[in-house]
Amino acid sequence: QVHLVESGGGLVQAGGSLRLSCQASGTAVSINSMGWYRQAPGKERELVASITSGREINYADSMKGRFTISGDNAKNTVYLQMNGLKPEDTGVYRCYLLPMLGGGLVWGQGTQVTVSS
Repeated sequence: QVHLVESGGGLVQAGGSLRLSCQASGTAVSINSMGWYRQAPGKERELVASITSGREINYADSMKGRFTISGDNAKNTVYLQMNGLKPEDTGVYRCYLLPMLGGGLVWGQGTQVTVSS
């Protein structure tokens, strides 16, 4: 069984930065992609960024130019560098992993990001 452990959330002022980490552990699995979703209060869950095993990267339009996703295969870890944070970036950020051979998404527990104005 694969487990995802996230870290790096917190409280930051508008314009500040945070770096989220998501490390996969447990049963070895070939990874199709990893990424981050966020759930803001009163809003639907939305994809923030994703990265595939082939290093293809995708961002939501509102994050382009501010957020950077990267991966470290040796550490089974994906990072989300968030710069220029805005109050509307507030929410719970959850990491996911999509296995290469299917079986559904694996989710982290989520980490709270709060941006004050």
